[in-house]
Amino acid sequence: MADAIVSLAVERISDLLINEALFLKDVKQQVGSLKAELKRMLCFLKDVDRLPEQDERLRNRVSEIRDLALDAEDVIDSFILKAAHQRGFHEVVERFTSIFTKPFHLHKLGVQVKEIHTKLENISKSLPAFEIPGDGAGCSSVSSTQQQLRRTFSHVEEEDVVSLEVSTKDVLALLMTEEDRSHAVVSIVGMDGIGKTTLARKVYHHDDVKRRFDCLALIFISQQCNPREVLHDVLMKVQPGGESFDNLNQNQLIKRLSDVLKEKLYLVVFDDIWSIEHWDILKPAFPRGKNGNKILFTTRIKGVAQHVDPCNTPVELPFLTDDQSWKLFIRKAFPQNKTDPHACPEAFEKLGIEMVKKCGGLQSQGDQYGDVNAILTLSYNDLPYQLKPCFLYLGHYPEDWEIPKKEVIRLWIAEAFISSSPESRNVLMEDVGEVFLEELINRSLVQVGRRDHTGTNVKTCRMHDLLRDLCIKKAREENFLEVVVPPSTESSVTLAEPMLRRIAIHPSKRSVCVKGEHQKLRSLFLFENEAAIQLDISKCKNFNFLRVLSLRRMDVDKWHVSSEIGNLSLLRYLKLYGCSIILPRTIGRLKSLHTLYFRYFSYVRIPDVVSKLERLRHIVLHTPMYWSYWIGVGLRFRPRFLPKHMETLKHIVVDEKLIEKDAVAGLNNLESLGLVFKGAKYVKPILISLRELQRLASLSMEFLNRESIPSYGDLEPLSQCEGLSKLSLRGPIKEDPKESHHVLKFLPPSIVKLTLWDCKMRHDPMGVLEKLPCLRVLILWYDAYEGSKMSCSANGFPQLHSLQMRRLYKLEAWEIEEGAMSHLQSLCLEEMPQLKMIPQLELRVMRNLFEQRIENKDRKEGQDFYKVSHIPHIQII
Repeated sequence: MADAIVSLAVERISDLLINEALFLKDVKQQVGSLKAELKRMLCFLKDVDRLPEQDERLRNRVSEIRDLALDAEDVIDSFILKAAHQRGFHEVVERFTSIFTKPFHLHKLGVQVKEIHTKLENISKSLPAFEIPGDGAGCSSVSSTQQQLRRTFSHVEEEDVVSLEVSTKDVLALLMTEEDRSHAVVSIVGMDGIGKTTLARKVYHHDDVKRRFDCLALIFISQQCNPREVLHDVLMKVQPGGESFDNLNQNQLIKRLSDVLKEKLYLVVFDDIWSIEHWDILKPAFPRGKNGNKILFTTRIKGVAQHVDPCNTPVELPFLTDDQSWKLFIRKAFPQNKTDPHACPEAFEKLGIEMVKKCGGLQSQGDQYGDVNAILTLSYNDLPYQLKPCFLYLGHYPEDWEIPKKEVIRLWIAEAFISSSPESRNVLMEDVGEVFLEELINRSLVQVGRRDHTGTNVKTCRMHDLLRDLCIKKAREENFLEVVVPPSTESSVTLAEPMLRRIAIHPSKRSVCVKGEHQKLRSLFLFENEAAIQLDISKCKNFNFLRVLSLRRMDVDKWHVSSEIGNLSLLRYLKLYGCSIILPRTIGRLKSLHTLYFRYFSYVRIPDVVSKLERLRHIVLHTPMYWSYWIGVGLRFRPRFLPKHMETLKHIVVDEKLIEKDAVAGLNNLESLGLVFKGAKYVKPILISLRELQRLASLSMEFLNRESIPSYGDLEPLSQCEGLSKLSLRGPIKEDPKESHHVLKFLPPSIVKLTLWDCKMRHDPMGVLEKLPCLRVLILWYDAYEGSKMSCSANGFPQLHSLQMRRLYKLEAWEIEEGAMSHLQSLCLEEMPQLKMIPQLELRVMRNLFEQRIENKDRKEGQDFYKVSHIPHIQII
């Protein structure tokens, strides 16, 4: 982890040399030398990270280097703060130059840089004594003790197995399938402790497997694979009792093993394989042989499984249900009464439930596996250095928290874990963040919470409790993060410099006030859905190094944010949560700001100076949809011009000024856009501009007064926005009185999610919508349609998975021909009092008559029950 901290310091110095070169003058060479010394330290730390164990002396050296890197970062940030203060933001650069570049101002920076450089040089002189091999030869990230924790014994079969029946059948079916090709690999994938090895052994010992294959071998592959040992072990098992192979080198073993297997039908199981490279070395030893040969892998890294055999989909093991976990606990804790679910004495039941919950659906580990935490640590140690801080940052979130993907990636960027580089100028940092998160998921360190509207991209993620415990433990060990859970007896949390540089304050059962000073604090995160935690913004002068700040205030109707917020010159991520939020003009001083996020219930007032923040990439104004239906959307951001790197802009008012400047046209990185129209005449010009934005995928348009109601002609340019996948339209739309085409005819075929809200259409939209080839999610809310009847044709909506209809007050009948919506998985109907007949899932606030027609109660079927009898579950709320 220290290598990641040093790497971040090197990047910060690089940014300083580029962005402040004009003002560094005589100290530029000294700063560059410090950067070079830190890069040398980085090479040393990467070699240390591969060592299986570190003695106390080496750990102290690593700690010293890490602390000096943090000191360097403090010096850099102090320089930038002073530069910002001297520059004054409202003064010309020439005046700043004449003040700030006087020898006195640069001398202090030079002295601090030299002091850190000298300390690093002294450490560097002592490094040869450690005799660390630079290429990692002979080093292993797994100690012999840790290997023993995962050592597989092929003759041992786990007796207490729960919930592997389906997975066993799936794996057996793949193994028994004859495939006329080389290297047919079946993979079992999942996090540590979920039962991969148990399943592999169960299949390996299965009677059908023994009957089918001529020879079998089950081999443990360690994190630091020794190919020669692996090949030797396989050869000993497929040709037992023969000659000795001890004198053969690796290439000779490959040749001999290939000769032995080429005439046989074989199954070789590799348990816990970590690397694509390992398999690429072993692969030549396994010939095509007889038709039906198979290799079985277990791996915690999905990418390995996908690489070795793209033709076979990996078998991913599910977590145990609560009931299954309890059964397994009984079997392990009370083997004499393993079939009795009530075997646990009442006195131990509460403890047993807590233990089961902590396991979080994992299979219990047998005695030969030892401590599961030691095993999980292997996955953390194997992470590339860039991913370690990203993983540890997830420790900010409370237990069982559903973590929004976009939020956590923006936080990584704000913390400089992801930064732009000359080599990746055409790649957005957010795209790199997506790759980082996918890699953590691929390595089974993070779970997918929910997928987005596409059904494939991640929307939210989660952490297993055991991995979260590991995350927080490692974060504390590395001086990375401090999690504060205020006790119920305390009414305040006092910040102080001895605390770590990143602090997350978790929910408390009582009101908690955050106070105190912490000059080196980098991140302060208060969780948004807890009104009990508050911070006095007027104290922000004590937190000048802050990069991340999340605040809320719900005790006032109008929150006039303190002008002191302008002192946070290094702030990159600001999230505010309140009823009504009014920003001061000092917000324009936050020149480093990347993300500005508001969650509110009434309105937000933003001064025009925000539009001058050139590094701003995301502006989000979010209010709950149900709330804004009653309150209205409030004021919107009205820019004079827009920062050219904007990626998210929700929402802006579209009026004459915006059209005149054609401000949206040049936003080539824009992916998500929300527009509020002051007049219908602005709709077509802005949509014509959007056609050129190649990355635009999400668009929200609101028409909230009589002057802004668009017609078909106004909306027609939308048909040329070919990359658009998510579209929301709110407000009335003028329909064609001639009825020659439906007003929604303009929708591009790329739309995957469509929300229509208060559109007041009188002509049935289903005939147009059902022809959209990619539509997966359809939401019709609040008089989106004011007709009395809807019809869906056979084979219509070929991809629709989710349909929500709420408050369509005039809808009486809905006809669905057989074959329509063939992939529908979720249907939600709410407050549709006139609807008399129709199917499916979740029904809210419906008329009693409707309920009676579809119910099956006391063996008496309602009049329309036959229409819904095929639906597995209907919930009426």
